[in-house]
Amino acid sequence: MIVYAECSFFIPMAASLKDKRSVLKRMIDRTKNSYNVSIAEIGHQNLWQRATIAIVAVASSKEPAEREVKRAIRLLESNPEWEMTEYNIDYY
Repeated sequence: MIVYAECSFFIPMAASLKDKRSVLKRMIDRTKNSYNVSIAEIGHQNLWQRATIAIVAVASSKEPAEREVKRAIRLLESNPEWEMTEYNIDYY
């Protein structure tokens, strides 16, 4: 089972791409180190206050993969430097 999520974020304090990438790198690294997921920025690379991130987990059944993705989403949501504007989860 593959669980795929896309999360969009608004980064109000980012005044440049450097500010945005600082926040993104920190949160992507923290998520990779904490959960068994793959994660990467997939959209809005050239906009300094927006980001879209993809998270993917693979497991033999739906529950463990979904659990890892949802935990990763909660970690990303907990960062006070940005706010999640939307997310979608798909199952394959």
